[in-house]
Amino acid sequence: MMDRIKNTKFWTGVPPWVLLGAVAVLLPIFAFMTMQNIHREKEFTTRLLVEKGGALIRSFEAGTRSGMMGMQRGGFQLQRLLTEMSQLPDIAHLIVTDVAGNIIAHSDLDRVGSVYGKGLDVDLASQSKRLDWRIVKGTDGTPVFEVFRKFEPTGTPMGMMRGPGPRRLPEGFEFPPEPPRVIFVGLDMASIEEAQRSDVWHAILMGTILLLAGFAGIALLLLAQSHRAARTSLSRIKAFSDHVVENMPIGLVATDSRQRVAVFNQVAESVLQASAASVIGCPAKQALPAALWSQVEALDAPNAAVLEKEIDCRISGGRVIPLEIGAGRLTDEDGRDLGSILLFKDLSEVRTLRSEIARNQRLVTVGRLAAGVAHEIRNPLSSIKGFATYFRERYRENDQDAQTASILIQEVDRLNRVVSQLLEFSRPVNILPRPVRPDRLLADIAKLVEPQAQAKGVTVAVRHPADMPDVLLDGDRLNQVLLNLFLNGIEAMDRGGVLTVRVAEASNASRLEIRVSDTGTGIRPEDLAHIFEPYFTTKPGGTGLGLAIAHNIIEAMGAEITVQSTPDTGTTFTLKLPVHSQR
Repeated sequence: MMDRIKNTKFWTGVPPWVLLGAVAVLLPIFAFMTMQNIHREKEFTTRLLVEKGGALIRSFEAGTRSGMMGMQRGGFQLQRLLTEMSQLPDIAHLIVTDVAGNIIAHSDLDRVGSVYGKGLDVDLASQSKRLDWRIVKGTDGTPVFEVFRKFEPTGTPMGMMRGPGPRRLPEGFEFPPEPPRVIFVGLDMASIEEAQRSDVWHAILMGTILLLAGFAGIALLLLAQSHRAARTSLSRIKAFSDHVVENMPIGLVATDSRQRVAVFNQVAESVLQASAASVIGCPAKQALPAALWSQVEALDAPNAAVLEKEIDCRISGGRVIPLEIGAGRLTDEDGRDLGSILLFKDLSEVRTLRSEIARNQRLVTVGRLAAGVAHEIRNPLSSIKGFATYFRERYRENDQDAQTASILIQEVDRLNRVVSQLLEFSRPVNILPRPVRPDRLLADIAKLVEPQAQAKGVTVAVRHPADMPDVLLDGDRLNQVLLNLFLNGIEAMDRGGVLTVRVAEASNASRLEIRVSDTGTGIRPEDLAHIFEPYFTTKPGGTGLGLAIAHNIIEAMGAEITVQSTPDTGTTFTLKLPVHSQR
């Protein structure tokens, strides 16, 4: 249960236990403040009543002194003055007692002579000039606020001065001392209690309002903090999502509900050859290639689900690229349309790999077939060559028969070479690295092809860095590849030309680059993709296995062979070989 409360959040996004904790902190504070206000109101009311009672006592004493002037004309009547003064509003009673508590004067004549001040030290009160107070019950049981102190009406009567003259006291005359008395003034508390109740309710109301205001303030602070935290979290999530979208390895295009481009990441820029700045905000129908826009339109069909397919997309410039796409609609939790999203991936490399796999599978099949066929053909070829040699020697005098036998021997040799190449192509290539001087290897090959080059009027130029170090390479296999490239270049230059061989060593000496260039007829663009396939040749007497075998050797060495060719200009083969220096 507590875990559920802790995990539950109000509309403010704040857990309820935080708000309950705020109430638990604020409630005692405002309750204490309210009680303090009520206590101050009571103290103020008490002080006001005490001051009012004191003022009445002083007024009564002043009236008593004034009334003493009539003593010579009939005596001073204390009871009558007290009775008249008790008629003032809010006065419950007026009482004057002696030190024993006997009532000398009372606003209620019936109680004169009785004892008053039960539970009070009247004698002590008669000796103190300080105002004291207490709350007593009136005759009707209602509370009465009573103020009392020593009664001091004595003093020189007004107009009676010492010294000679009329209305002067004789010299040496002294008034007799007044006996100690206590005066009690009872004040009606009905209006005061009503005011107190009003003040209490006002204090409670103000305390409640302040409590609610404090609670609302804390709630607003928590709401502001929650809003700030939500904005911070949203900002971080947006930054994270933007980073993910921009750096994801597939193209992403998103449109809004008005079919305008809203998101266009870096891969989409690279694949579609368009910048995000020029596309975002534009209508998707105009910004996207027609093949992609048709997929977005297909989402409008009834019951259209997420689309997943491969298409050929024509981009700007007319180039067609294969794409694997996924498209779907974006909706909110209420099902309202927010736009669409397109995910796509360039399949050019994938299709190339698929072609390579298919080619390799065909080569494996051809290799297995070739191995079997070669073994079956070689033995009969040996027999045929033996018989052809026998007939050529036997019919040496007959020129026509001897020539026929010689042709037969040549064709058998040619078939034997084809079978040998076929066997070599079908076998796995074993690489045996040994220290080799690349410059010496190229010089030996140049000497080897020199007769063929001279016969075609071709100049062989080998350029390499001076004093090249030994490197670890399979010299025999590399010799086989380079010899094939040299001979192909010479054969491509029927009218003479230049065969140039350049060697470039990488700065870290971990790769060796050899370029073989000719100035011959070149290779047609449609043939470039097939030159390394077995049995593909454009030469009348070629077997189509030379470059295929060279390609297998290069792959087995972990190297790379590329070709660039321009018709009627020439061809360049580039070998990039991984090597290890022997210095």
